Parts: sequence; C-alpha cells; structure tokens
Amino acid sequence: MTTILPPDATSTVGPPPPFDLELAAALDVIGEQLPAALTAEMIQPMRAGSLMADLSDEDLARDGSFTVTRRLVPGPAGDPDVELLILTPAGANSALPGIYHTHGGGMVIGNNRTGVDALQDWATEVPAVIVSVEYRLAPEHPHPAPVEDCYAGLLWTAEHAAELGIDPQRLIVAGASAGGGLAAALALLARDRGGPELAGQMLLCPMIDDRNDTPSAIQMAGRGVWDRTANDTGWTALLGTDREDVSPYAAPARATDLSGLPPAFIDVGSAETFRDEDVTYASRIWQAGGQAELHVWPGGFHGFDMMAPQAAISQEARAARVRWLRRLLGA
Repeated sequence: MTTILPPDATSTVGPPPPFDLELAAALDVIGEQLPAALTAEMIQPMRAGSLMADLSDEDLARDGSFTVTRRLVPGPAGDPDVELLILTPAGANSALPGIYHTHGGGMVIGNNRTGVDALQDWATEVPAVIVSVEYRLAPEHPHPAPVEDCYAGLLWTAEHAAELGIDPQRLIVAGASAGGGLAAALALLARDRGGPELAGQMLLCPMIDDRNDTPSAIQMAGRGVWDRTANDTGWTALLGTDREDVSPYAAPARATDLSGLPPAFIDVGSAETFRDEDVTYASRIWQAGGQAELHVWPGGFHGFDMMAPQAAISQEARAARVRWLRRLLGA
C-alpha cells in the first residue's frame, strides 16, 4: 500500500529551504497559473490549458536550423504504434550523437513536443539528433504502458541509428521530471534486457520514488511547483493505490541494483519535492561503482530553469548540462 507517515513524522523535518531570490519572484507569477498541488480533477483541464500549448513544426525548425520529421514505429507487442518526433541539425554530414527524449508532465500530461526546445538548445552547442517519444499517459494507461512505449521507441531508434544519422555508440537517454524517471527506467531496462548500450543518462529533477515520504517531500508540501499532493496524484494515476510490489521500471528508486548503468547526470533544486530521492539515487550509483555527476541547485524549485530561464541560476544549470554532454560525447 502507499506509504503513510505517522502523525508526528513531520516533527523531525526542519523548515523548507528558501527559494533563490530571482526564482521566488518568478514563482509568484507562475503560481497564478500552476498551483503547487495538482489533484486528479485537474488533469483534464491541465491537458487542455494554455500551459500545454504545443510547439509547431515551424517553431521546432528554428528558421531552418533543424529538419522536423515524425515516424510511427512499432509499439510494445500487441499495442499501438509509437510516434517519434525527430529533430536533425541541418547540414549534418556525418553521424551525430543521439539524444532520446522522454518528456515530463507527472505521467499525466504532455506530449513528445513538451520540453524538447531545451534539447534543441543543447544541440546548437553539441550537435545531436533528437528523438522524442510519444508515450501513453496515465491514468488511462497505467504502468507499464508508458515505459514500454518508451522502450519500444528506444529499440527502434537504436536499430535505425544509421538511417537517422546517429552514431549508435553515442546514444543517450534524457528527460526531466516524469521524463527523467522514464529515462532512468530505460537505462535499467536496457541493462536488464540486453538492449541498446547507452552512452549516458541525463536525469533532470527526475521523478523516481513513489513512496513520497522523504524530508524534502514533507518540507515542500504546498510550496513551489509539484508538491507532495501533486506527486501523489501522478503516482496514483500511474500505479493505483496498491503499492505492495512496485516495479523499478515504474519507480527507479525501488531498484535494488544500480550497477552496470551508463554514466548519469542528475540535477535537482534544493527547494523541491524530488531533492532527497535524487540525491540518494546518485549516491547509490556511486556506491554500486558507477559514475554520476550530481548538481543540487540552491534555491531551485521544480523545473526552475524551464519556467525562469533568464535567472542566473537557470543559466548556470543549463551550462552545466552542455558541459557534461560535451565531455561525454566528445563533441
């Protein structure tokens, strides 16, 4: 069952950490459109709302800097095909690294265009082919549908790397929030099923622990973006209320073995729900003999760099990701 904290559980947790001053000002505006606590009744309005407006093909082309294509590829056995959005830097004359993207949205909102503009920013500095997967959303499609859609798309991408202009030795998975959790799950699946040998995993504020009981989850209840209530909404949509035997491919923090994984980049804000589960995940990768680069951005709320991109700390976070990509991919 879902973990229930005893009534006095919050007494051992200190007050929430402060927000960065620039981010706090942005949060005052963001909070008017995006409440911290998402409930199940809000999922459909959120899907239809202006916050989820899609980037057009013209937007994604960036004045001819990228070619934009879409492919329907085989989904999991017996399930519908999966749509991949493929963004290729214009004028590429040799195989490039590949970034396989799993979008965010708490497992309940978003599509394969959500957040992909941030990856295009990376690709202007570290040229790469971006492949963004459309996966089925909860609660209509609970686990394992979302992650299996993502894995099916990853298999197709790896098998067709040459056709896509991707160097298969430089294929990584990347995602933010729920997409970060899915990217972590893909790394586990690829290891356990003998799938594509990934060069890395970029996990941005990843949503990886359904137990929702860390000190940071308690501290940030009712504050910032995606608080403890919203987190429970997302996980319940994906898993239901019976959490007796949760798969690590749904909640990667449940994995008992983190050895043999590709190098990880993990970042998270100090003032967000996912802080402690993400820090623990990085620590467990090190303890298993793996490689992880961890950043905890002081005063950062969930998704701060996407919602307040001009803030100084957002610029630093984005630059750190590009530096890691350049080191990892030799670009």
